[in-house]
Amino acid sequence: MKQSLLRALKAVVGADGLTIDPTRLKAYECDSLAMIRRVPDLVLAPLDTREAAECLRILAEEGPPIIPRGAGTGLSGGATPHQGGVVFKTTRMRRVLEVNELDRFARVEAGVVNVDLSSACSHHGLSYAPDPSSQQACTIGGNVANNSGGPHCFRYGSTTRSIMGLVVVTADGEVHELGGPEPDAEGYDLVGCFVGSEGMLGVATEVTCKLIPAPETSETLLALFPSLDGACDAVTELIAANLEPSAIEILDRLTIEAVEASVLAAGYSDEAEAVLLIDVDGLNEEVRATVRDIEAIARSRGAFEVRTATDAKERRRLWAGRKGAFGAMGRIAPDLYVADVVVPRTRLKEIVLRSTELCRERGLKVSNVFHAGDGNLHPNISYDRRDADEVARVLDAGTEIMKACIAAGGSLSGEHGIGIEKRDEMHRVFNEDDLDAMLKMRAAWDPSGQMNPGKAIPVRGCMEVKTKPVAVAANGGSQ
Repeated sequence: MKQSLLRALKAVVGADGLTIDPTRLKAYECDSLAMIRRVPDLVLAPLDTREAAECLRILAEEGPPIIPRGAGTGLSGGATPHQGGVVFKTTRMRRVLEVNELDRFARVEAGVVNVDLSSACSHHGLSYAPDPSSQQACTIGGNVANNSGGPHCFRYGSTTRSIMGLVVVTADGEVHELGGPEPDAEGYDLVGCFVGSEGMLGVATEVTCKLIPAPETSETLLALFPSLDGACDAVTELIAANLEPSAIEILDRLTIEAVEASVLAAGYSDEAEAVLLIDVDGLNEEVRATVRDIEAIARSRGAFEVRTATDAKERRRLWAGRKGAFGAMGRIAPDLYVADVVVPRTRLKEIVLRSTELCRERGLKVSNVFHAGDGNLHPNISYDRRDADEVARVLDAGTEIMKACIAAGGSLSGEHGIGIEKRDEMHRVFNEDDLDAMLKMRAAWDPSGQMNPGKAIPVRGCMEVKTKPVAVAANGGSQ
């Protein structure tokens, strides 16, 4: 990049907010979809909305690709600079600006870590509901970009349900305030439009989040099953019975073994082929009745043991095992491809089996841990990205799993977003008119096309992206 441009940007963010050293830039070559990588030309990390706006105004004159990035925990390549350009990092914006106990909202900067928001409002008896498995690291801004989910979204909804307002900076450096804590704002739902847009419309720098009261009672149940089929059947039945736990998670045998062999050992059981982990929140009587009904259904579907956590410490241990499951997979292979697809809950058992078959046909190791209540599956394929042939088989299996889910009436993503990973599969769900409408909406926010180009929408014409994702080997060469 031009030295004059670098000097202008450095004058805004200072030396700490600008990275050009090639070694340090390597840390930003991908998000958590590590098989697709490219080193950016520059990383910018503004401290606040003002600095973000000034930087984007300067960059608008040169027109490089701008790739918004939070903590880099995304799993679809949304923060990967696959065309080079400027990674625009928001993790230095980490102030909690306001916690309003009476109106139950918080205003935070985009770089606030998810779990830190709940910590900041816990002494008010409030919490922030969306809880991705990466909540110890992921940021609120990143959650907004991907409309992130989490185990407790079964009852409380994904990120979009908890976002009331945004401060957004567009590619031209203009600052826009969208929505706010007031209910029923007039005009278009621009907040709803922006949440889940994967960095293609602008950069969110401040977020107004809805808070909920901490429940009177919370119970955590662990049901142990001799088969994965039984656990899936129990989920279908308890939902059909109109029960409403706050979280319904399934872990299969390989996942259990990885977790129990790690520092996160949760005491799941070495005899179970699958475990069902369930949270129930609410009033005392409501919780007791729901727990009783869930236990009866689990046992009717073959659970050989159902137990309730005896105290808060045991609850934390059970959930730490679930949320640390992806990391524990490092005991199986050095890399992990985490698929993210959705199917009707009545077809959980069928699609889990089909995903396993597709992977085994290609000689791949697959494990399953997923948000069963949402029908949000996460077949996890363990692999070594240094093996180009294995990477190709992983990508092929991922595509076939997506096809199977769509054929079953499902969708491409429940919470990870489309990014690069699923971009070229969008035509399986959306027709040309649908995709054109998305492009027109994007162009209304970013006529220049600078914001995160080549992601999510397989655009056509002069902006067409025809190439499939390129897997990059450990030495930096493409495969």
